[in-house]
Amino acid sequence: MSNGTVYMIPTTIGDLSQNPAEQIAPSNLNTTLGIRHFIVENIKTARRFLRKLNPEFDIDGSEFFLLNKHTKTDELTTFLQPCREGNNIGIISEAGCPGIADPGAKIINLAHKEKIKVSPLIGPSSIFMALMASGLNGQNFSFHGYLPIEKNQRIKKIKQLCQLAKDGSAQIFMETPFRNDALLKDVLKNSSKETLLCIASNISFPNEMIKTATIQHWKENPPNLNKKPSIFLIGID
Repeated sequence: MSNGTVYMIPTTIGDLSQNPAEQIAPSNLNTTLGIRHFIVENIKTARRFLRKLNPEFDIDGSEFFLLNKHTKTDELTTFLQPCREGNNIGIISEAGCPGIADPGAKIINLAHKEKIKVSPLIGPSSIFMALMASGLNGQNFSFHGYLPIEKNQRIKKIKQLCQLAKDGSAQIFMETPFRNDALLKDVLKNSSKETLLCIASNISFPNEMIKTATIQHWKENPPNLNKKPSIFLIGID
């Protein structure tokens, strides 16, 4: 018996009340709706997404494995058992593309080691959408994920990113929405006034804001980013 395929299924990055068909490629639909085994970051959100794709989707007849930062490494191998039995598996992130800024990469790495086919489906990524709209260098960029929570370490990292940006590259990072304002305050205090900062907030929501301006501008016009999913990019003109 041949192995099944692991499909990486993108989800919406905006409000789930929106129609997923507005963000997800139609070609993904048949593939996703044909799967009954899923590895997900949040079971409730994944079920809502699948029901949005098709209200008749057989949730009760589907199997969900929970993969998040609390999942133990020795559990991961059991998640791929359906594939070993010839069934396809879908990986669904909390938002956007699985494997990018989420725990999905761990299970994909294991699948490659077992020579199980991995197939990424087309979909939105807030990280790349922010870079596309920033006007900063899309030819040379680095994504740093979440910056350190501890203040001194965070400030040290911000100064490092500003230094890296001097070669013209875009430096991309993010924060948990409720800590956005604190992060922004540290960025503004520890960056030179001519440095460019792009703030991409609520991407794909009706109140989306994507703006690139100097640190000096943001100091004079600080936005309220509390609880708004945001991506930050540092660069130079």
